[in-house]
Amino acid sequence: MSPSDTDLFVEVATMLADAARCVVRPWFRRGVAVQSKDDASPVTIADRSAERVMRAILAERLPSHGVFGEEFGQENATASYQWLLDPVDGTRAFVTGRPLFGTLIALLKDGVPVLGVLDQPVLEERWVGVTGRPTVLSSPLGGIIGTRKTVLLADAEMSCTSPEILETAPHDRWQALKAQARRMTWGGDCYAYGLLALGQIDLITECGMNPWDWAALVPVIEGAGGVITSWSGAPLRIGGDGTVLAAGSAALHQQAVAILGGQS
Repeated sequence: MSPSDTDLFVEVATMLADAARCVVRPWFRRGVAVQSKDDASPVTIADRSAERVMRAILAERLPSHGVFGEEFGQENATASYQWLLDPVDGTRAFVTGRPLFGTLIALLKDGVPVLGVLDQPVLEERWVGVTGRPTVLSSPLGGIIGTRKTVLLADAEMSCTSPEILETAPHDRWQALKAQARRMTWGGDCYAYGLLALGQIDLITECGMNPWDWAALVPVIEGAGGVITSWSGAPLRIGGDGTVLAAGSAALHQQAVAILGGQS
């Protein structure tokens, strides 16, 4: 991307996040009705309305780009630029009144994530990551972007959204990783990745992730000085195995890959 294109795409991504925040926030802790999708995951009017608004903006501002959203599928699938949208990542947290969900907005160029936004509408916190640039945080709570450079697994704060996620893991070596970490904290959804970018968490291990779940997180984590890949250490790409491993330091990431990849 040229600098001018990058600036335009960041401007559009910011518009999308602003619009989604305006739609999602009024529904928080309002007893919103919850429906179950075919995969038994929950969905609300907030999810669907926010994605519709974001799609409308993209259709107006960048009509040649593709869009792939969690709620309404893919449009213009052959376009080089593809926007991946998850209007409410962490719907379970949203419907139970916990401000640990977020809106995820990613831009992929030829299948590679180049821009990512993680927005928490209630706390008004926003992480913006762009390939080749430092991740930027906007937050009334403050905080300095930069991962914690923990070296030893024994000192690492590890996180995962829920034990239920790991029930679908391709193998059980995550248990060995968990046993070597300092401690495991459950919960957080995409918000945990924002905390990793702030140096509050050292390691995140998850699986069963869809492209819209991880695409925005790649530029955010990398721009904060971290590493994010599959469990095998391969770059995250559409069509991968759905595993995600994020670490605050390369040394910690290498140790985790050695365990999850079955090399030790």
